[in-house]
Amino acid sequence: MTQQSKGTALITGASTGIGSIYAQRLAHRGYDLVLVARNHERLNTLANRITTQTQRNVEVFPADLANLDDLARVEGKLREDASITLLVNNAGIGTHTSLLKSNVERMAEMITLNITALTRLTYAAIPGFVARKQGAVINISSIVSLAPELLNGVYGGSKAYVTAFTRSLHKELADQGIRIQAVLPGATATDFWQIGGLPVENLDPGIVMSAEDLVDGALQDFDDEVLISIPLLHDLQPFERYEASRQALFDQLSSNRLAPRYTAR
Repeated sequence: MTQQSKGTALITGASTGIGSIYAQRLAHRGYDLVLVARNHERLNTLANRITTQTQRNVEVFPADLANLDDLARVEGKLREDASITLLVNNAGIGTHTSLLKSNVERMAEMITLNITALTRLTYAAIPGFVARKQGAVINISSIVSLAPELLNGVYGGSKAYVTAFTRSLHKELADQGIRIQAVLPGATATDFWQIGGLPVENLDPGIVMSAEDLVDGALQDFDDEVLISIPLLHDLQPFERYEASRQALFDQLSSNRLAPRYTAR
């Protein structure tokens, strides 16, 4: 028997890796799908497999989110399709190459995809979610949003934006019934590393999580309404202390007087 629909999930970067696992898991949970990525052939293959396994409706939506015309088409889909109840902002690129060894045009492309496209798609989806009093956004960030020193600074900075954007959206929309989550993967066994110039086989296997485990953990956190999901973190207490310390700073972040450590000199 076909499971009752939970609406439609639009997933970017859906043709491979984390995005394709989200597509499969969400279909099994009862979502119809809109799959967005550049590679039409891979999208068709994935869509056919998911439809066969789950009998859910799967729409293939080829688009390059770094292209403004394609991005606008996806924005239009999010604004006009009232069946969409979940946006998974997964599309993104990264690199391990240092700033001085990186091409600035490549870095600008990273900002366009990781920040601009994600922001525009979220802005396209949220008004409809609010009007219908139903909807959710899952933003795929990275552990480098907490530790930007670990990889390329533009990549780390772009993911810090994603996590900060998610926190702010959560605060703004929590009382309107809209659910927001940021997922912070660590090293994950996907094409990300190959595309960035460092095949995953060169990493210590002890630090590399499967995309399946990552998504399963993140979706469990989504069910539990966890705002910042870090499936790789075995001990949550250091992160909880970090978060408590961050929030404790709020009342101290603006003052009309220079701190005494400066005037004492």
